[in-house]
Amino acid sequence: MKQVRLYQNTLLKVGDHLILDEYCSHHLIKVLRFPQGKNITLFNGDGINYSAKVISSKKKCEVLILTKEQNLSESKLNLTLAQGIAKGEKMDFLIQKAVELGVNKIVPIMSEHCVVKLKGEKLTKRQLHWQKIVFGACEQSGRSIVPNVETPITLNDFLDQTTTNGFILHHRSTQTLLELEHMNEATILIGPEGGLSEKEIEQATSSGYQSLLLGSRVLRTETASLVAIANMQLLWGS
Repeated sequence: MKQVRLYQNTLLKVGDHLILDEYCSHHLIKVLRFPQGKNITLFNGDGINYSAKVISSKKKCEVLILTKEQNLSESKLNLTLAQGIAKGEKMDFLIQKAVELGVNKIVPIMSEHCVVKLKGEKLTKRQLHWQKIVFGACEQSGRSIVPNVETPITLNDFLDQTTTNGFILHHRSTQTLLELEHMNEATILIGPEGGLSEKEIEQATSSGYQSLLLGSRVLRTETASLVAIANMQLLWGS
């Protein structure tokens, strides 16, 4: 059986007994039918893997934390994705794959061409939904540092923030990654399905963002973001 990794939003300590949260208990008992006496791996975002033995798997799952070990899967590149909010499952897919590729933070951006309009309770629910996708992506990819999905903000508000090595992706640029020097921190800014408007591109470049070209073909937003992340990780990260 594949090693099971589960996120728990609580303090984890060797020697402690822990009742897993409702979701993880259900996943182990009802979905995986995980046997009592076998080990799983827990993480809580502190960068450590905790080995735990399942000692009870009835209505709720109880485990005993046995050992801990530093998780060395994180990239050397501190990477932020500022992503124009895409529609429905595209955004879910994009967040999942960005986490698998090693992104450290995701900032959903409300820009001029965004079709999705979020506010109030709907915005809160969507952000929680995206964060759950992050947890699952960390479980699958072996990460023990949990990237944060920030509260969605407007592009204007985002550009008011201080950014190190900001890059804006659009197909009319001429600069490529191969022309850039090695860096340890970067921010990728990309628009939604309709892209960023000319005005927004000018705003970003005026705020210090460098234009970046990924290739000779025009890519969809969910493709462009992941291509940029993967190439930056190859050149500067892991």
